[in-house]
Amino acid sequence: MLMAKQFRRMTMEVATSKYWFNGGVALAIGLVLSATIFGWFFSTARKGDEAITVTGSAKRRITSDLVVWTAGVSAQSAELSAAYQELASSIPRIKQYLLSKGIAEEQMTISSISTSTLKRRDSEYNETGEITGYVLTQQIEVRSADVQKIAQIAREATELINQGILVESKAPQYYYNAIGDLKVEMLGEAAKDAKERAERIASSTGNSIGSVRSARMGVMQITAADSTEVSDYGVYDTSTIEKDMTAVVNVSFAID
Repeated sequence: MLMAKQFRRMTMEVATSKYWFNGGVALAIGLVLSATIFGWFFSTARKGDEAITVTGSAKRRITSDLVVWTAGVSAQSAELSAAYQELASSIPRIKQYLLSKGIAEEQMTISSISTSTLKRRDSEYNETGEITGYVLTQQIEVRSADVQKIAQIAREATELINQGILVESKAPQYYYNAIGDLKVEMLGEAAKDAKERAERIASSTGNSIGSVRSARMGVMQITAADSTEVSDYGVYDTSTIEKDMTAVVNVSFAID
């Protein structure tokens, strides 16, 4: 009787082991098949989707063709009328000086008069409401395509001080008028540079590039000549006559 029970137990264990063995084999085969099928579908879905993204750039040296220069004068007096008279005599003299230097009258713009008040301060240097004087300021702005001549005049404007005119000569601002047209041309050059870079990278792995998937224009950088300055928002230097203009594009190409 005992032997019969042991025999039945051994039979069940063998059957159970066989069941788990067959189940494990089936599971392993299923995983292999699943992986194979998934890999086939994945490779099929990804086929032709490969792309390469590169950055192309183009740089040009440009010379400013417009200068904007401002010279200002101020007058201070305890009486508003006296300050105005002083200012009124200075502006015509500055204008005459500029005319003598060869600047045409139509290139000058005289601003309106700006007035500010001076107030008395107490022993603790706090401003009170008592007016002690007035300061009047006025400016002459010069806009010209003769960049070099205006730059020279701006440097020599301190000669007016010898004439008793306390003129404040600001640094000229230099611009380039044809940026719009040049920008289009340079973006084309940058895109061409991007394509050449992509072709070299693809050929090094035995591939070739196909159509453009996407293209994004970067910000334009207009910096002083030979400057390394860049900005995420772009740079537009106005302090120098000679500038470097750089265009950047990011292009994605399909891989054939």
